Amino acid sequence: MLREQGSQFMPRYDAAGLITAVAVDHVTGSILMLAHMDAAALAKTRETGFAHFHSRSRGRLWMKGESSGHVLRVIEIRVDCDQDAIELRVDAAGPACHTLAASCFYRRLESDGTLARIEV
Repeated sequence: MLREQGSQFMPRYDAAGLITAVAVDHVTGSILMLAHMDAAALAKTRETGFAHFHSRSRGRLWMKGESSGHVLRVIEIRVDCDQDAIELRVDAAGPACHTLAASCFYRRLESDGTLARIEV
């Protein structure tokens, strides 16, 4: 009950030590990307004000935009009801997706099973 309704921050990491993080444009509310954070990434994000994540493929901490310059400046951090997901309200300095799309969610699943590109 304390985790769900209390005021204490108690992130619930999964068995791999990760929590899901969704980056959302703070002005439009559009979902920009989904990634994962471990305790170090969450701490670094809070310390610097820029989104840091845990790369599952590289097995290390990374700052979004560290090579492209397309950083995500964190305006606000929100936590879901059972504290197993984080919403980062951000100001994006460029495209959020590594494909250079504004959002990683740039395709829609069509009824025939194909993907259609959409503008977000």
